[in-house]
Parts: sequence; structure tokens; C-alpha cells
Amino acid sequence: MKQISILGCGWLGLPLAKKLIEKGNSINGSTTSESKLSILENAGINPFLVIVESENVSEKITDFLAESEILIIDIPPKLRTVSSESNKIFIQKIENLIPFIEKSSVSKVLFVSSTSVYGDENEFITEETTPNPETQSGKQLVLAEAILQKNQNFETTILRFGGLIGEDRHPVKFLAGKENLENPDAPINLIHQNDCISIIEEIINQSKWNEVFNAAAPFHPSREQYYTQKAKEQNLVLPKFSSENSNIKKTISSEKIENILNYNFNLEDY
Repeated sequence: MKQISILGCGWLGLPLAKKLIEKGNSINGSTTSESKLSILENAGINPFLVIVESENVSEKITDFLAESEILIIDIPPKLRTVSSESNKIFIQKIENLIPFIEKSSVSKVLFVSSTSVYGDENEFITEETTPNPETQSGKQLVLAEAILQKNQNFETTILRFGGLIGEDRHPVKFLAGKENLENPDAPINLIHQNDCISIIEEIINQSKWNEVFNAAAPFHPSREQYYTQKAKEQNLVLPKFSSENSNIKKTISSEKIENILNYNFNLEDY
């Protein structure tokens, strides 16, 4: 049994915590909402109200990290902010966490990142590809990754997920009925919630630390082909794509995760 702290029990963190508990682990889970504490507790999670801000971190952080060997950080940057100041705020949050991690029993950190750290100019992307983010959130993540990786007090593995999908979350619901959508020929780079959870489990079980992994299913039909088919399956209004602005060919390779972890994606979920 391992003692694991999950910072951010949201869309991914909560079902991840439940799965890890099923496997016999003890989980400390955090939320920023007092009303969600009972949800965590009812799931068998040790619940903590932890608010990480640019100026400080709530006092509960010490208890949240206490006796844990592994910390999973799953607090994405704010996607709606575009200023450089908001960029700095997220980095300050990560920097504020560091002293608490250093003083705790945590020796392994898993940071949930995104393949948005890569630019669109690349066609075939592996973990050796130099990040060149074009979005503010991608820029924030690259800096946060570096802060954690360079710290010698704990081992950090970076897990860069592709576009997140699940039973309750699919981009086709937002694209249905829309017109003049760009990049019809761009390959999709998606990962299902189930694969996200299973990959994290494997990293922990196999002790794959001080690594960087890209995680997107090895399934890359074009945006037009995939979302048209998904709209048909769900009886949604078909999205319409424009043939203009079709210059993105970015494909995320999952070969490292398949080879190093001996992991097989469940393509039926896609």
C-alpha cells in the first residue's frame, strides 16, 4: 500500500483517487470547494481543503502532504486568461508549493501537463521534440515542468496528455452544427479518461520517475473524418469544415509510453 496525495480531485483526480483506493492505496485528496469535501470523504478519500494562491498556500497543505510518498499535481492553469501576468501567477503557485513538498515525506512527484507545450509547426512529436508552446496555458505548463524537474529534493515525472475525453466530455458536442471549422485534415490527438488513469497507475506501479511521457492514443484520423463520424453516432448536427487554413499536421507519438510502460491503449473508447 502506498500513501498518495492528489492535489486537485476534479474531472481526472477524483476517479483516479477512487481507482487507486480500489488497488489498496491510501489517498489524501484536495479540493478548493468546501462543499466537495463530503464527496471526497464518501469516496474513501482523506479530504483536505487546499487553496494554492500566488501569494500563499492554505495551512492544510502540511497535513495534506503528511506521510505521503507520492504527490500527483493536477491543477491546470487558467485557460481563459491570456495575459503574461496570469502566466506568472500560475508559476508562482507552483513555486509556493515547492517548500512544502521539500519539508514533507514526498519523494516522487507526478505533474499532469499537456501536449499543448508543443508548437503546431511540428508534424511528428516525441518526447525529444523541443517544446514551443503557442498558447498561454502551454507556456505556463512548460515553466512549471522546469521548476519541478530541476528540484533535487524529489523525483518528478511529467505526463503530457493529449485532448481529454470521457463519457461526459467530448469535443464533438461543442463542434456539432458549427460551420467553417478550421484544419479539417489535422490529425486528432486524444486520450480517454480511462487511459489517463491506467497510465498513471502504471507509472506508479513501475516506479517510472524522472521521465517525460506524451500520452495520446495511437489513433489519428483527421478532424473532419473523426468528428463527422462521432456526430453521426450521437445523432448530432454534422459539423462543417472549411478547406482553408488546413496547415496543422501535428501527430503525438505514444511509442515511448507503449514501449517503456508496455502499455496498450483501449482504442474501443475512442
